Amino acid sequence: MNIVDLISLERIAVDADLASKKRSLETLSELLTRNADTLSANTVFEKLISRERLGSTGLGRGVALPHARIEGSSEALGAFIKLQSGVDFDAFDKQPVDLMFALVVPEHFTDEHLQILSSLAELFSDQTLCERLRGAETPEQIHQMLLDWQATRNPS
Repeated sequence: MNIVDLISLERIAVDADLASKKRSLETLSELLTRNADTLSANTVFEKLISRERLGSTGLGRGVALPHARIEGSSEALGAFIKLQSGVDFDAFDKQPVDLMFALVVPEHFTDEHLQILSSLAELFSDQTLCERLRGAETPEQIHQMLLDWQATRNPS
């Protein structure tokens, strides 16, 4: 699955002014459930928080990949936030997080879940891309950067 298939413009927030990990996860939950009639933001938030209790999804270098499997979900969905300033996310490198890509997948997506997380980890290990994302001013710019990155991985 392509990363860009997971995310739409309405699930991208730029320069969000959020002061905490909790508020960031709430906002990601709200974004993830836009136009997703079968999901509630509260359910998604609870699942993301439960996953965080197992260990931080902060990758380091200012990036976090909160994720969860959700019963009743029919498709994998992603949401992206670029924060105005970083928040403490309990990342292993102790650096604040300012780029977050949240992922929810159906409960039965065991292998797919891991494959998507692997692709996201690869994407966010590209420090040049991360710096470009930090400089983006609109959801359209971020979406295009993700499209361009995906195109370099899967040339037609």
